[in-house]
Amino acid sequence: MRPIFLTFLAFLACAAPLAAQSAAELEDALDDTPDAIDPAQTEGDVAGVLPITGMEPRDASEVSLSEFLWIARPVIVFADSPNDPRFIEQMQLLADRPAPLLERDVVILFDSDPSARSEIRTALRPRGFALVVIQKDGAVGFRRPAPRDVREIIRGIDNFQFRQEELRMGGG
Repeated sequence: MRPIFLTFLAFLACAAPLAAQSAAELEDALDDTPDAIDPAQTEGDVAGVLPITGMEPRDASEVSLSEFLWIARPVIVFADSPNDPRFIEQMQLLADRPAPLLERDVVILFDSDPSARSEIRTALRPRGFALVVIQKDGAVGFRRPAPRDVREIIRGIDNFQFRQEELRMGGG
């Protein structure tokens, strides 16, 4: 299941930025895209197989929430296993519509290994699957126990006080 999920995520990540390119650039980009992803190379490395798009998910064990303070809004997807259907669905929903998330300075983090006890997992203490959106000031914006589509996430972000101020100042 995991290799299929990784291949699917890689496809979605490649497709989104390519949609805006010209036909010639698209052909060049497709020539550079690997035909298949070797599961042995990608085991445990969801972010490592995705091209640089500005929206690639990052492993929560490799970062700290303080890195994003006043810079970005982390959206963290927790699960007890990368094979959790809710985790797979949430990652797919996020990959389907990256543009509105990028407009709102969102960074996607994932943590699907409770035994690793990452700093972020320890701080937020999720139980099973959880979607947590952090505000730019570091406060928890909202938590959801089930997958949410991007429209619902951006609606919640747009209600944050700092986001309202950004909109009033013309910064978003």
